[in-house]
Amino acid sequence: MNPNDPALRSFIDVAPESDFPIQNLPLGVISTAANPTKRVATAIGEFAVDLAVLEEAGLLVAAPGARVFNQPSINAFMALGAKAWSQTRAALSALLRHDNPRLRDDVTLRARALTPLKEARLHLPAAISGYTDFYSSKEHATNVGVMFRDKTNPLLPNWLHIPIGYNGRASTVVVDGTPIHRPLGQLKPPTAELPSMGACKRLDFELEMGFLVGAPNAMGAPMSMQEAEEAIFGFVLLNDWSARDIQQWEYVPLGPFQAKVFATTISPWVVMREALEPFRIAGPQQEPEPLPYLRMPGPQNYDLNLEVGLQTGKMDKAETISRTNFKYMYWSSPQQLVHHALCGCAMNVGDLLGSGTISGPEKEQRGSLLELSWGGAEPLTLSSGETRTFLEDGDTLVMRGWAQGKGYRVGFGAAAGKILPAPKFPG
Repeated sequence: MNPNDPALRSFIDVAPESDFPIQNLPLGVISTAANPTKRVATAIGEFAVDLAVLEEAGLLVAAPGARVFNQPSINAFMALGAKAWSQTRAALSALLRHDNPRLRDDVTLRARALTPLKEARLHLPAAISGYTDFYSSKEHATNVGVMFRDKTNPLLPNWLHIPIGYNGRASTVVVDGTPIHRPLGQLKPPTAELPSMGACKRLDFELEMGFLVGAPNAMGAPMSMQEAEEAIFGFVLLNDWSARDIQQWEYVPLGPFQAKVFATTISPWVVMREALEPFRIAGPQQEPEPLPYLRMPGPQNYDLNLEVGLQTGKMDKAETISRTNFKYMYWSSPQQLVHHALCGCAMNVGDLLGSGTISGPEKEQRGSLLELSWGGAEPLTLSSGETRTFLEDGDTLVMRGWAQGKGYRVGFGAAAGKILPAPKFPG
């Protein structure tokens, strides 16, 4: 039975609003109080399923003789390749079906393999070998261009021809729930004669999706569009935290540096590409037509609902400030990967590529505070009566995303972070 079949049911109860039905089966890394060793798991309903336990019991074999789930990351499993990913997902789906007694009726094994999600600690799912972030939403690029460049011609001349990106820092990619310190940097407001060093005053989020590379290419070997698509293992929510005032001063001539590298938050669950196949959709029409190496043979975008919530220190829960969709992305994930590798850049297992800020055509669909507050000129008023142009200390930013199926949804969990005060400079 196809693991994406909407009719599939698990012996584990799953609420319709859960991110983790049997049609999803994302991968992550957990530990528990009883077993602090990090190992690979999947999520279904309100439970984490310990894949290391299933592997040890001989019920889940990713590759003959391989032990890829009793690992602190999913990298060893990703390195097995697309065929192993698909076969393993199908085997796991079959094992969790409502009519399969093998795990369902083994009380002892179930007790070892299943842990309530509320009792599991979630870790960074992959060892991130490299991180590249793109700038691929036409609406976002247009908004930024209108604010800071040219209202009549906001897109740079190369934007419609090249998936624009920059290299970030893999060392500061963190998992959902990790607190984020307000960064220090060099600042020069337009009114100041000289720069000064201090804490960022215009701290922002960027709502993005990220994908993990699961199949490497050799240095000097470009990827075809088909090879790039098959190399994409899965997707995560991604928050490209941004210090707008640091960025304003430093980005000319070489682009983002300290304004972007202090932190990047991702969701703890990686939704495998295959689980998103039912939600594949055509993206915006690309005009002018891209060069041949960037042309897509079919739909390459995904219909993924995305939300951003903001919770201040005075609020009991997060309030939604943005709703948008991944389908608006102008440049697709395979196009980004193809272009990245074109020059001969070697992509490694565990490389993370960010989509770039995801904004839609409507104001409430903007994927950053820079856009939502229009550079600070239009403050957001929250239900608490507070206003925000940019993030303040004590604020918590929460991102969620899901694809809606018939009677189920395929989701990512959350990507959240609380803003802490800037550190004191030593000395």
